[in-house]
Amino acid sequence: MVEQFVGKWTLVSSDNFDEYMKAVGMSFATRQMGNLAKPNLVISVGDDGLISMKAESTLKTAAIKFKLNEEFDETTADGRNAKSIFTIENGKLVQKQSWDGKTTTLEREVNDGKLTAKCIMDDVVAVRTYEKAA
Repeated sequence: MVEQFVGKWTLVSSDNFDEYMKAVGMSFATRQMGNLAKPNLVISVGDDGLISMKAESTLKTAAIKFKLNEEFDETTADGRNAKSIFTIENGKLVQKQSWDGKTTTLEREVNDGKLTAKCIMDDVVAVRTYEKAA
């Protein structure tokens, strides 16, 4: 199910991400760092079935491990303590992240060799596009 997502992906474009970070509640300083970071996204599946997702940049590396359809505690890159759950919906890897009565959804899908991450918070939508690294 997640095989198409496995690999190292490099960020090539980011649209409306500052507005998304603002909607999530990130501070100005955190947003500035987020806008400067050009992370690589590394997704792998272990022998134990755990999926690993790492966002690596020169500023910070954030890593999570999870199983599909199982809620887990996540400390986000900006320090929020959230409950997250990943599911597969129509070929998309969908993450729902909840904290302090708020919920954001991240939909990742692979099309034409590119991984697109749609970040949704209320009516704000950001799209980040990654290409598979050689």
